[in-house]
Amino acid sequence: MQKKYRKMTSIGILCIAFAMTFFMTGCQKQAAEENTKQEAAPEITSEATTEAAGKEADIQADGGVLGEGSREFIFTVIGQDGDETEFEIHTDKEVVGEALEELGLIEGEESEYGLYVKTVNGVTADYDTDGKYWAFYINDEYAQTGVDATQIKEGEAYSFRME
Repeated sequence: MQKKYRKMTSIGILCIAFAMTFFMTGCQKQAAEENTKQEAAPEITSEATTEAAGKEADIQADGGVLGEGSREFIFTVIGQDGDETEFEIHTDKEVVGEALEELGLIEGEESEYGLYVKTVNGVTADYDTDGKYWAFYINDEYAQTGVDATQIKEGEAYSFRME
């Protein structure tokens, strides 16, 4: 009788050990998946989506100097919450839109009116889904030309504001 009891106890202990191993492995896998999701989350969020063309875009929250070239201009991004990120752009391009696209600061779709900018500095605004859009400004005045038709002029500052 005692042999049978020891055998059953041994089997019970083995079952508990296996169950704990499987449980711990599952917990470790779940924790690793959660860490991966947190690392992939963008640093800046807004009500507008931060996904562009099916991939998360890089957001440059600190601004700074970007590009190389003989032309320079200041480019500011003003988000929905009013936060400003300022860039000093260096380029050899002649058109503001070409310079910003080359540096990955803007993305959009071609329309009958020119480039319809939907993503600026990694933040997407889609009027059809969230009622927000990116407005282009020259020297703090609403631009009369599109970003893809605006020649870079010395001393002018350009910006996009989410409205």
